[in-house]
Amino acid sequence: MEEPLVLDTLAEEDIDTFADTAGADPAVLFGAVYRTLSGAVLGYLKARGVDDPEAVTQDVFLALFPKIGELTGGLQGAKSLVFSIAHARMVDYYRRVERRPDFTPYDPLQDGRSTASAEDHALGHGGGATALLEGLADEHREVLALRVVADLSIEQVAGIMGKSQGAIKQLQRRALQNLKDQTLRRNQADHE
Repeated sequence: MEEPLVLDTLAEEDIDTFADTAGADPAVLFGAVYRTLSGAVLGYLKARGVDDPEAVTQDVFLALFPKIGELTGGLQGAKSLVFSIAHARMVDYYRRVERRPDFTPYDPLQDGRSTASAEDHALGHGGGATALLEGLADEHREVLALRVVADLSIEQVAGIMGKSQGAIKQLQRRALQNLKDQTLRRNQADHE
């Protein structure tokens, strides 16, 4: 059911390229993969909070290029490989961030974020979807980013995260329930 939605957005030459990845010219195949998946990779990295998602997206495709000749499985094989690389790059990013010392001392006089503006509060600019995702456990954010933003199947997400398909289904169910609970709590707090 997922595939027709994805195929509707592909150019006709991309569909032909993905139909027979084994016989495709690597440059043509790489172009088709890039056109098809770069936006989803960028969205995935933004949803995961990477500071420079455009640069990391380019890094993902640079890492894909030497492997493009080995690609099998058509569009689904390409998605699995690309998002496996994207996931690894995102994990590498957070490892670097954790190891990076923070050299800037905090100066409360320089902090302009002491209170939210009344306009932002009235218009509901409380962070939106990103703020909701930040309230979730890391594994829950990861599952939702891979399933919703990257539009990967449960099987593909299980492979990327190194978990069983049943575990991914449970994580997704719990993540969605936590989002629902957060939304209800926020709505109740806003009405009080």
